Amino acid sequence: MIRHPLATARWFFRDATRRSRWRTARVPGCVHRDLLRHRLIPDPFWGTNELGLQWIADREWDYRTSFTVPAALGAEEVVELAADGLDTVATVRLNGREVARTDNMFIGWRWDVTRLLRPGRNELAIRFASATDYIRTRRPGHRPREINDPVGGCTRIRKQQCQFGWDWGPRLVTAGIWRDLRLEGWTGNRLESVRVTQDHRPDGSVVLAFTPELARPDPAVALTGTVSLDGRVVAQIDNQKAKIKKPRLWWPNGQGGQPLYEVAVEAVGADGAVVDRWTRRIGLRTIALDRHADRWGESFQFVVNGRPVFAKGANWIPAHSFVAGLTRADYARDLRSAAAAHMNMLRVWGGGIYEGEDFYDLCDELGLLVWQDFMFACTRYPADAAFLASARAEAACQVRRLRHRACLALWCGNNEVFACNPEDLPPASRARADYAALFHRALPAVTAAVDGVTPYWPSSPWRGGFEAGHAAGERRGDTHFWDVWHARQPVKDYERRVFRFTSEFGMQSFASGETQAGFCAPDDANVFGPTMTNHQKNRFGNQIILDYVSRRYRFPKNQDSLLYLSQLNQADCMQVGVEHYRRSLPRCMGALYWQLNDCWPVASWSSLEFDGRWKALHHVARRFFAPAIACAHVPGEEETTTNNYRRSSVRKVHLYTVCDAPKPAAGVLRWDLVRFDGRRVAGGRKRVALRPRESVLQRTLDLARPLAAHGRDHLYLRLALDVGGARVSEDTVFLAPPRFLSLPRGRTAAAVRLRSPTEAELTFRSPVFQHRFAFDLRGVAHRAGDNYFELYPGERKTVTVAFDRPQTAARLRRALTWRSLADTY
Repeated sequence: MIRHPLATARWFFRDATRRSRWRTARVPGCVHRDLLRHRLIPDPFWGTNELGLQWIADREWDYRTSFTVPAALGAEEVVELAADGLDTVATVRLNGREVARTDNMFIGWRWDVTRLLRPGRNELAIRFASATDYIRTRRPGHRPREINDPVGGCTRIRKQQCQFGWDWGPRLVTAGIWRDLRLEGWTGNRLESVRVTQDHRPDGSVVLAFTPELARPDPAVALTGTVSLDGRVVAQIDNQKAKIKKPRLWWPNGQGGQPLYEVAVEAVGADGAVVDRWTRRIGLRTIALDRHADRWGESFQFVVNGRPVFAKGANWIPAHSFVAGLTRADYARDLRSAAAAHMNMLRVWGGGIYEGEDFYDLCDELGLLVWQDFMFACTRYPADAAFLASARAEAACQVRRLRHRACLALWCGNNEVFACNPEDLPPASRARADYAALFHRALPAVTAAVDGVTPYWPSSPWRGGFEAGHAAGERRGDTHFWDVWHARQPVKDYERRVFRFTSEFGMQSFASGETQAGFCAPDDANVFGPTMTNHQKNRFGNQIILDYVSRRYRFPKNQDSLLYLSQLNQADCMQVGVEHYRRSLPRCMGALYWQLNDCWPVASWSSLEFDGRWKALHHVARRFFAPAIACAHVPGEEETTTNNYRRSSVRKVHLYTVCDAPKPAAGVLRWDLVRFDGRRVAGGRKRVALRPRESVLQRTLDLARPLAAHGRDHLYLRLALDVGGARVSEDTVFLAPPRFLSLPRGRTAAAVRLRSPTEAELTFRSPVFQHRFAFDLRGVAHRAGDNYFELYPGERKTVTVAFDRPQTAARLRRALTWRSLADTY
């Protein structure tokens, strides 16, 4: 096999509709990035610029390059043009001759161009037709109820659905060569792929079986090669099998290591000549979706290497509105943040893209299991013969590409297509038949034929049948719980139901002031102004944020305080939900909040801002996803009665420990009931046994007397868990909404110590309790080991901060600011 890159050639593009002049282009890339680089459009993310750029989707765009075929490539029997991704409606021409037409962004294409190539200069041209024109003219009879596309029709085309707008992302419908493009020449035969299966034997060994998939089926072709770990060969491939006698197993984050074996395969023909080579990294593991009957209904849990694993994580959306050209560094920033927060699973959501190799490489390395949706979301899809054929080809391409991945845990047919449309999919209807044809027949058939190992789940949420409602989710399947947020129900509604697996739930917050400054001028920063409104894609989003903030906190003194309070509220909501689900194991075995990341700067449900900055939620997630936690369940609640009088049923507090670490441990649970003036009212400690996959009610506190004596507005409960002399979990429990608390104010002492030019220690001390103490280093890019923590009176809190560029202690002191809840009013 000889490869000749084309992405590195000199490319040009133009507006084909207006026949503008040719300008240089980048491949992989897209028209928006090219236009922006030439300053032909303003920054799509700044202000309300998005609104003025909708014309780009209505135009046709030409891309072209020229190249010379190397002599060695031209001497091969077959030369193919391989295009890993064209977005989307493309006509490909080589030397003026049409090669192919495409209409699916998610298929890797390959065409025999041997006879179209010529000596000397060759010209490759690709015209991208308007996706919006395609939608207007194709499948006009398909008119489903629209969920997220404000114009309508995006489900008629196999293209990244959130390009057409979503409730967290802009409508920026782009076009271009979004993945690699090259020529490949070969003679005799070619390896399309190698199917690798694992047999984990009772004696602990693992036998790998390798099945070649050839461009020209040939039973005489055999596979040989090696399996290596850390550069050392541990097994030879003989008779298309390899045995690893003492394997090191791959585990999800927090459950063990992530050793990756390198498989180097050679396909050898009957004459002994090497036909082709294939190299991949694999992890030795088994993953199963366990759905067995139990006393609650049917389990829904992932079992890795025979061990049930509570799935802790979030939902992943595309890392940028323009996904072409995303790099390993782009992915690494957010994926490493996920692993740092003790996450072990990400759900690649079905309205985006099948991510690039760097994404899955990092998930393999970091131990992040991947729940992989197929790219269908929310709105009903066509099921005509051409659409089904395209969907099958797409699925076969992506399943073949990803099936060897250690991180791959599940194939899922779609996101919410049934859940959003149950009334439009009645039994015995054509719509139901079309739905079943795609998600219950076409896609599972492809995954079974091409993968055959990774489980398939038809939709998310899904309860094993066409059954909607929360009651079904408490018995079986996975659930998206949006009563909190969309229905504006109280946050404590999380605790009213125990779902088997919660794969979506969330709460919005505003981005930080620093991120906001990247898209909004200071005089246009009001949250209800035009720019902030455009950077809030949920129709009632800003009002809902303020609704929930007002239930919990006092009216903020300025907008900066509002941004901070919105993030505290988001963190508290997710903490209530996640801790409830973790306390409910083994009945509930997964909590994936919505969402991890953003594709542009926006108010959203993310815990990581567009620039990678950790919101309060992500810092708090690092604590509530920790392997062993102490948490409290407060069964009562406070409400208002006639004439706005307060009434509370809070009296008892249940103290739990939850452990999902792979090994047992001994710990000490501590609790202290403290007045805000610093006086300790009551407390205690208990030695506890922490066992894997166990939630234990350790103590119930009846606080009726101290509440009567001191008043619930003057008390907080401090909860901590120590293991091996180290504090592994700590939190504060309030007994009334924070807006009613008598929070003290005090002067905070801060010290800065430079450990190296790129690392510092910040130490804080306060004479009074400070809730969700948050510091920042304005203008200094940094990564903090902790933030948004509790600062208890008289105790030092030291945080390590890392920098990409050298800093001085003096500069850090000038940049250092901080605040806590009491500073917001």
